[in-house]
Amino acid sequence: MLTGVNATGGTLVFDGDCGFCTRSLGWLRLLDTKRRVTTAPFQRPDAPGMVDATPELCAAAVRWKGVDGTTAGGAAAINAALSAALNTDVPVRLYRHTRAAQEGLYDWVARNRGRLPGMTPWCDRFPADCGRS
Repeated sequence: MLTGVNATGGTLVFDGDCGFCTRSLGWLRLLDTKRRVTTAPFQRPDAPGMVDATPELCAAAVRWKGVDGTTAGGAAAINAALSAALNTDVPVRLYRHTRAAQEGLYDWVARNRGRLPGMTPWCDRFPADCGRS
């Protein structure tokens, strides 16, 4: 369970083949003006290890690892990344009180992400970043 966030940052590993995920990453980067969050597509060979996860875990849900070693997946990972990007614990505190609803919504989004508005997926735009030629 997500217990806190070190505002100095962390790493978020996302699905680089997902247009919705790529668009969402763009929003996070706009909020992350101090560049506290490092991002990587899970298709990059070393990315799952960056967040202490397997490729299968990363394929199932976005993954987070804070500089303090805290790991999370799904909605908890999103809230951790937002907290680090915004340098506030408000998203994490809100998550603690609305975890069931947020995880339910995250699961629905994850199942339907191919139908949601997106953009050209990261791995299509930057194939070398995903271990592709």
